[in-house]
Amino acid sequence: MEDYHASSDSEPEDHEHPLLPRGDGASDGRGTAEPAPACCSSRYSLAFLSCFGFIVAYALRVNLSVAMVDMLDTDTDNNASSSVCPEHEEHPALTRNHTAKVYEWDSETQGWVLGSFFYGYIVTQIPGGYLARKHGAKWLLGFGILGTVIFTMLTPLAADLGAGYLIAVRVLEGLGEGVTFPAMHAMWASWAPPLERSRLLTICYTGSQLGTVFSLPLSGLICYYLDWTYVFYIFGVIGLLWFLLWVMFVSNTPDSHRTISEKERRYITSSLKNEVSASVTDIPWWSMFTSMPVWAIVVAHFSYNWTFYTLLTLLPTYMNSILGFSIQQNGMLSALPYLGCWFLALLGGQLADCLRERKLLSTVVVRKTFSFIGMFGPAAFLVSAGYTGCNYVMAVVFLTVSSSLGGFCSSGFSINQLDIAPSEVKNLRNSLLAHLSVWSCFQNTIEEWQTVFYISAAINVFGTTFFAVFGQGVVQPWAVPDYHSHKQ
Repeated sequence: MEDYHASSDSEPEDHEHPLLPRGDGASDGRGTAEPAPACCSSRYSLAFLSCFGFIVAYALRVNLSVAMVDMLDTDTDNNASSSVCPEHEEHPALTRNHTAKVYEWDSETQGWVLGSFFYGYIVTQIPGGYLARKHGAKWLLGFGILGTVIFTMLTPLAADLGAGYLIAVRVLEGLGEGVTFPAMHAMWASWAPPLERSRLLTICYTGSQLGTVFSLPLSGLICYYLDWTYVFYIFGVIGLLWFLLWVMFVSNTPDSHRTISEKERRYITSSLKNEVSASVTDIPWWSMFTSMPVWAIVVAHFSYNWTFYTLLTLLPTYMNSILGFSIQQNGMLSALPYLGCWFLALLGGQLADCLRERKLLSTVVVRKTFSFIGMFGPAAFLVSAGYTGCNYVMAVVFLTVSSSLGGFCSSGFSINQLDIAPSEVKNLRNSLLAHLSVWSCFQNTIEEWQTVFYISAAINVFGTTFFAVFGQGVVQPWAVPDYHSHKQ
């Protein structure tokens, strides 16, 4: 607990002394260079290209959730097509393609197929953080997503061979994507000036919402007009395009970037010069495991992700089995919550940096406030959604508002590890994100879905409360060489 009290004592100075004081452009006694313009800069180019990468990663992750609806033989008893609520009629003038092969998988098999991705995903979290620090994030992240792309394109073949082969392929996809967040955090530890941190990271990480927004409706349209196999081929080709762009235009650090301006390089490196991490052989594991600010991030991440991945994986099933929406309507409506989440995440990033830069609120207050809005609000609307019955409009509205408010977490606990330990915390935080929210079988009654929503909401409330009590906003003493606490 010593680390926690040490950082807590210095917290007020975070509000009084911002990390990057604005001056007349000359370097001051603390070595701060004049801020470089954002337009056409290398750091914002990295933000947008990494956003594209997360769009690809999440598109590859969630497209199966929609395709699964069309992969099943609905003529069998185990996969009856009837829903709790009356089904919605499809447009009579549109012709649907039914040429792809379908499978007689029961609900338990479907659960294993949908959840298998995450069993691979949690395995590469700690190795991802370690390898990114030791060998650089560029190639680790690039090859991680490339591997996912390759296995995604093998999905139709694996499904044809049997559910066991498909489960194995999905586990391998998870192994590849498990390194994305650790690698990206390692990249931003070298690229993100502290007072631009919320802006840059929200641009980058909102790719996860955008990937969901694009993938869900596009997958539904592809299934409808082509067949479900093309979902994996088309998204695989998009992933290959991203990999080529990533290899050509990204570097691990500003110093190794070929086209960065000298002004921008000086600005980034000088603003981060006090955030030097320990070497890969000197990671303060014990200090991290006994630090309450670290556990505040871990608990908040776990709680938020429980709800996020429950909806991400099972929302198309809820839309189909409860509300009776077709494959074409399903993807469109399932994407609405993530469109709202993307918008509020971007808005929150701008607002968070504005509050910090103008010294209206301290970093810790910003992180806790945005986390509360992004977790308590979704909990309330998620519970409400369970009681809308067959009121389609209210159900979609409540689910959309619930997920949309979660976008504020992108400027809350989600990037707090870069406030308290720019390079260390990601290793512990990511390693403990066990995605237990994927159930072994689908919940096909309104009462069972109410239970799912109640559990997710309760976990969300617990997570934001824990973070509000123990979260911090300054670099912890154990995270910096020579035990000096860097003020933000």
